Amino acid sequence: MIPLADRFGRVATDLRVSLTDRCNLRCTYCMPEEGLAWMPREQQLTDDEVGRLIRIAVEMLGVRDVRFTGGEPLLRRGLVGIVRAAASLSPRPDLMLTTNGIGLERLAGPLREAGLDRVNVSLDTLDPVRFQALTRRDRLDDVLRGLAAAAAAGLTPVKINTVLMRGINDDEAPALLRFALDHGYQLRFIEQMPLDAQHQWDRHTMVTADEILASLSPYGLLPDLVSRGTAPAETWLVPGHVDAAGEPARVGVIGSVTRPFCGDCDRTRLTADGQVRDCLFAREESDLRKLLRDGAPDAEVAEAWRVAMSGKRAGHGIDDPAFLQPTRPMSAIGG
Repeated sequence: MIPLADRFGRVATDLRVSLTDRCNLRCTYCMPEEGLAWMPREQQLTDDEVGRLIRIAVEMLGVRDVRFTGGEPLLRRGLVGIVRAAASLSPRPDLMLTTNGIGLERLAGPLREAGLDRVNVSLDTLDPVRFQALTRRDRLDDVLRGLAAAAAAGLTPVKINTVLMRGINDDEAPALLRFALDHGYQLRFIEQMPLDAQHQWDRHTMVTADEILASLSPYGLLPDLVSRGTAPAETWLVPGHVDAAGEPARVGVIGSVTRPFCGDCDRTRLTADGQVRDCLFAREESDLRKLLRDGAPDAEVAEAWRVAMSGKRAGHGIDDPAFLQPTRPMSAIGG
């Protein structure tokens, strides 16, 4: 086994697999109201092709964690079977899924039975009117039921991902944390990143990690002495509270823009059409789908993946005046 190492000594052991670019929400910071031109079905990896690439990553490249993303991965018809196939691998990877929560009420049980370990659910507001304005859909109750179903199915710790936007929902941080504490969920705030299809992201209006922490000052957060390792979130303890497992309650902040963690990045990304991306903000991709469909053996696919990751840059370069936003939006890259 030869791992996915780059020239800076980082080794990718965390694979993010986008299963579709489609989504059933139209979040204002992600895509326009009318949606996007979706990927043609024939360009999308088949279930067997997804399974083969995950197997190569785990058995030949040292990947230990697999996270299924989208678009909205719950829209992938073969999702349960893909999870089951990944759970059967040896060594068995840790299996996670990032979702908007719509449909999770129905699928949480089958996914857990198939081998899924945990979920992250995106939730930016608890206000139904704001939710509809942000997502252009009236589906907040579906998301809340999905969260409850995930917890009941044992997909724990259930994590919530929240993006705060200035003048829209930046006043909700304390209420969102209270909601998470009351239900035993783990909350992660994420700085808004330049990955919107409209290319309207503006650093000067972004709610920063420092501002998020300041808004949570009434909770008296304490530094978490447990090392974050390669995890993207910096975490703080919430005094007087415990999580669903009886451990000290924590809240996290992912400061991708103002507190980048590129030096510890251990991720490799696979788009729904079989392209390897060495960084969320990369502008170049390497085509594994063509190798699969041309009949390449596993060893050749694995070596192409290693080459793709070897040229990873030191950082995402958002602070560089020459920074250019990726051509693909977040929904087509996968979180």
